Amino acid sequence: MDEKPKIGESVTSEHLELAGLSPRFLALIIDGFLQAVALVLAIVLVGLVWGNAAEFLIQFAALAVPIGYNWYFWTRRNGQTPGKFALGIRVVKVDGSQIGDVDAVIRAIGYQISSLVFGLGYIWAIFDKNNQTWHDKLARTYVVRKHGERHTVQV
Repeated sequence: MDEKPKIGESVTSEHLELAGLSPRFLALIIDGFLQAVALVLAIVLVGLVWGNAAEFLIQFAALAVPIGYNWYFWTRRNGQTPGKFALGIRVVKVDGSQIGDVDAVIRAIGYQISSLVFGLGYIWAIFDKNNQTWHDKLARTYVVRKHGERHTVQV
């Protein structure tokens, strides 16, 4: 997959510093914890309201909570989940713009794909020149630092 913007896409001339793997991993842990708390609360609420008949809703919540969590923060909070905010990183499109609703949903579903086969989609970032995981490639995104000059990509 070629991550360079195509002719006609908006391109900025700023240089963005790619986020390292350590802050991305730590942000994933923070966000995973917060999503787990939200999921437990959703399961308890669904269980209280619908009782034993709630199995389908619980399975739906297990999918909807992570997608909704990431969609909200990536699209409504400058590409930063709480974990990414804490570590000073954010998600942007390959052209440097903020990701949109469809991009966020594709990226969030891509998390599941990256997790398949022992997390190979996440490990991929170690060998990728732009530190992109499979979900980054699917959604055409980078994870960048808020400020900095090291390993940069021009967008």
